[in-house]
Amino acid sequence: MDAHELIQSFAEFAKQKNIDRPTMIRILEDVFRNMIRKRYESDENFDIIINADKGDLEIYRVREIVEDDSEDIWDFDKISLSDAHKIEPDFEVGEEVSEQVYIEDFGRRAVTTARQTLIQKVKDLEKDILFQKYKDLVGEIIAGEVYQVLSKEVLLTDAESNEIAIPRGEQIQKDRYRKGENVRAIVHKVDMVNGNPKIILSRTSPVFLERLFEQEVPEVYDGLITIKKVVREPGERAKVAVESYDDRIDPVGACVGMKGSRIHAIVRELQNENIDVINFTENLELYIQRALSPAKISSIKVDKDHGRVSVYLKPDQVSLAIGKGGLNIKLASRLVGYEIDVFRELAEGQVEEDVDLDEFSDEIESWVIDELNRIGLDTAKSVLALSKDELVRRTDLEEETVEGVLSILRREFE
Repeated sequence: MDAHELIQSFAEFAKQKNIDRPTMIRILEDVFRNMIRKRYESDENFDIIINADKGDLEIYRVREIVEDDSEDIWDFDKISLSDAHKIEPDFEVGEEVSEQVYIEDFGRRAVTTARQTLIQKVKDLEKDILFQKYKDLVGEIIAGEVYQVLSKEVLLTDAESNEIAIPRGEQIQKDRYRKGENVRAIVHKVDMVNGNPKIILSRTSPVFLERLFEQEVPEVYDGLITIKKVVREPGERAKVAVESYDDRIDPVGACVGMKGSRIHAIVRELQNENIDVINFTENLELYIQRALSPAKISSIKVDKDHGRVSVYLKPDQVSLAIGKGGLNIKLASRLVGYEIDVFRELAEGQVEEDVDLDEFSDEIESWVIDELNRIGLDTAKSVLALSKDELVRRTDLEEETVEGVLSILRREFE
C-alpha cells in the first residue's frame, strides 16, 4: 500500500465517522511523525505536507551541511559535506539540505502498522466524541429504539446507532419493552468502562418527570411556572410542587390543562403514574396540608428542631392521608422535607371501630408499642394502613418484629 492509497482509505473512513478535516489531518500527521521517530529517533527536523483530498503525502528531512570531520556530524539535524554532494554536487558547508523521504522507505510492516494505528485513533476519537456529547446531555430527554431486552438492562440505539442502556433499576416496574419500539428517557449518567462510553438512561428519575412537564406545558418551558420539587414512586404516584411568579397564571391549572389534556400525556408516558400537582407556598402548614391532599387536616404541630410534623385528622381522613401502602404520606414527607406523623382526632363521645395498640400489650412488647406511638400510630388500623417496608423505614424496628406485629393485628380483624 502506497501513501496515496493509505491516505485516501483513511480519509474515507474518517468521513464515515464524521471526523472533521483539521482533526483528520492532525491524526495523520501524528501517525507519520511516530513512524519517523521509530526510524530516525527524532522528528524535529522533518516537514510533513498532507493533501487529504488528493491523497498526497510529502515528507522532507531538513539538515544543515557540516565538514566531514566536524564534531556535529552525528547530530540528527546535520549532514556531512560528502553525503550532501551525493544529493546535489554544488552544496556548500552551512547550507540546508531538504531531502524528500518516501513512505515506501519505511517498509511494508511500518505502513501496515500505520494503517491500523490510524483506524484505532479514529475509533478512540469517536468514543471520546460520544462520551462528551452525552456528558452535555445529562438530564435531557432522548429517544432510542429497543434492540435487545436483557434480564438486567434494556439496550437501545440512538439516531446514530450508538448503544445506550436502561438498567433494571432505572425502569418503571410496569414498563414492557419490545424490540423495535421507541422509548423515551433522560440521560442519567455517562461513564467510561474499559475505555468505552457507557450511557445510562433513566425513566424513574424525578428529573424525567420534570422534563416531561417542560415538554407538555409551555409555561414551564418558558419559565413562567417553576417546578420547585418532584418526588416519585415510579409507576405508582408522584407529587409535583409548582409556583408561578405571575398572578395571572394558575400554575396547577396550567400544568393539568383543559380537562387534564396536558397531564394525561405525561401520565400515559409513565405507565399511568398518579400525579398530584401542588401549589407551592412558603407557608409550611399550608404546604403540608396541600401535600397530604386529598385528606382534610384538623390541626398541625411542627417540630423544626427534630424535623417532624404531627398531623391530626378525623378518623375518616386518616386512610386518605396515609394512602395505599403508606404512599401518600411517604411522598408528602419527602416533598415538604419533614417526617409526618399522623394522629386520629376523635370527637367527644365518639367510638371508633378500631382497637387501641395498648390492648395488644399481652402480645406486643411495650417498647414496640411505644415506638409505633412515636410516629403517630396508636391504633391497629393505623398500623395496618402502612406497608411493612414503610414501617421499617419510619421506625427503629427490625423487619421480623414488624412482620410479627402485622400478623397479630391482622388476626384481630379476621
